[in-house]
Amino acid sequence: MTQLVYDGSFEGLLTSIFELYERKIGDARVVRNGSWQSELTASYLEIIPDQKKAERVWNGLKQKLSVDKRNEIYQCFLSELPEMEGTLVTFIRHVFDSKHSVEKDYSNKSVLAIEQIAHKVYREKHRMEAFVRFQRTTDDLYIASIDPDFNVLPLIISHFQERYADQHWLIYDNRRNYGIHYSKDTFSVQEVRMEWEAITHHEFLPASTCHEEELVYQSLWKNYFQTINIQARNNHKLHIRHVPVRYWKYLTEKRTS
Repeated sequence: MTQLVYDGSFEGLLTSIFELYERKIGDARVVRNGSWQSELTASYLEIIPDQKKAERVWNGLKQKLSVDKRNEIYQCFLSELPEMEGTLVTFIRHVFDSKHSVEKDYSNKSVLAIEQIAHKVYREKHRMEAFVRFQRTTDDLYIASIDPDFNVLPLIISHFQERYADQHWLIYDNRRNYGIHYSKDTFSVQEVRMEWEAITHHEFLPASTCHEEELVYQSLWKNYFQTINIQARNNHKLHIRHVPVRYWKYLTEKRTS
């Protein structure tokens, strides 16, 4: 058994797959740096991300798979599930080793697993797009704090970039301690990491850091939500189905104080 230890990046994972074929390694396991365990019977190979090698693997997949299926590969990677690497490596090997298309070969466990995991990640992406709530700060930056089950930030960039191109905004993933910042001056998005406790440990900003209009709008929205809510017609089960409880902590209308 050979353990290929990579840095956790998508480029590193594709490089690992390139090395599997280049070195003709049969019995292997690809593991993320920091999550692998030492085994007496295993040898280890540290994988350094290589753009050219990663591109060769990805270009090979382009020839064998549709755009939708390649998107599913990336979505599966973003799931960060413990079985993710093994599933992806098995699936990609199945793709390259087959003479015919395997996209609908659901008798293969890896093909079915890729689609199921990608569906879960896409659903989380859709919910983040629906439930993100921005708060305007005193320096005119709109901030949203999130805690998704999967690493969906890369998937929601275009959604918010297209809809909020006229303002500065930051969406911060508390669980993974990084965010995406958009500048309306340069029309660009960049990854950021912060140590500001108000961002990384709380759902709502302190009143002292909020723009005065933000506090007014929050109050208006809560009053509106309470006014249109008809207690006698509440369907709690249906409400939870569409707005799961784990998202309530980020919704202004659910804030009790």
